[in-house]
Amino acid sequence: MLLALTQWLAQDIRFFSVFNYITLRTVLSAMTALGISFLVGPAMIRKLTAYKIGQSVRTDGPQTHLVKAGTPTMGGALILTSIAITTLLWGDLHNRYVWVVLFTTLGFGVIGWVDDYRKVVHRNPKGLSAKAKMFWQSVIALIVAVYLWQSATLPAQTEMIVPFMKFFVFQLGGFAFIAMVYFVIVGTSNAVNLTDGLDGLAIMPTVMVASALALFAYVAGNAVFSKYLGIPYIPGAGELAVFCGGIAGAGLAFLWFNAYPAEVFMGDVGALALGAALGIVAVIVRQELVLFIMGGVFVVETLSVVIQVASFKMTGKRVFRMAPLHHHYELKGWKETQVVVRFWIITMLLVLLGLATLKLR
Repeated sequence: MLLALTQWLAQDIRFFSVFNYITLRTVLSAMTALGISFLVGPAMIRKLTAYKIGQSVRTDGPQTHLVKAGTPTMGGALILTSIAITTLLWGDLHNRYVWVVLFTTLGFGVIGWVDDYRKVVHRNPKGLSAKAKMFWQSVIALIVAVYLWQSATLPAQTEMIVPFMKFFVFQLGGFAFIAMVYFVIVGTSNAVNLTDGLDGLAIMPTVMVASALALFAYVAGNAVFSKYLGIPYIPGAGELAVFCGGIAGAGLAFLWFNAYPAEVFMGDVGALALGAALGIVAVIVRQELVLFIMGGVFVVETLSVVIQVASFKMTGKRVFRMAPLHHHYELKGWKETQVVVRFWIITMLLVLLGLATLKLR
């Protein structure tokens, strides 16, 4: 919206032409999301507290978590609102990718919202059933996957590239591409959701990965830079940097309230949506494998759950003291803040490794 206004003003006032630069709008997007979240956050927390929309806590988990019972949840709605508003304000609304990422993010957010609402308002501990949740996630992911396949006009838009290997590029067929998009979106969404178990644990890695994806999006959407760095040129993908900037800004502001001891939790409405957002951006800029690297903490957390369940079903024994992995380390004696900060440090290193793929090819 503001981009259209500045473009109109630029016809008479040259200064406003600077808003055509994606880099500037990405920074403004982050700042706008940050500002909205800071302004609305305190009032939202008060409302959630007044309506007694509080988090339930597992009784079989670490005993230190029992004090968190009743802490307001569903704060992810604030993140999604900030992201949506800033993207609509600073993004190019004629760009189809902007609408694809918004549809995916908000669609998964609705699924998470229904799940949270049933848990905390209707006092249904199961929330949305696992089958129903997976069904609706699959519907959204498949719609997006089919659309991206049908609307692709360049081979680069459906290629699979291998990090650090310049000449390893695989052209995916329709079924392979759709399946890959589906698993990346749904897998990342649920991985972030599983990671969201400690104060600040999920949101900071999300901010770091989103910031890195903003750079990948900008490069992929620039014909000169993409050619120089040897990555696929995806016309229009650069606009996703603005969207990622919104994630980073909203995420940092949310961390202000979610840092230990958390005043609010994001809930499934935030975790499912943010994971899906990272997944769809990585798909569009053709960096699915790099996302796998940068989101290594999300991957390991998910694998810990898979291994734990499989081991218990097959042998009756548990590999970890508790899954996901962050609870295992808590039960080993690590303080919550130690687990969170150490996982942040690991994510930072993995993000730097992911960024290294831009040049080391």
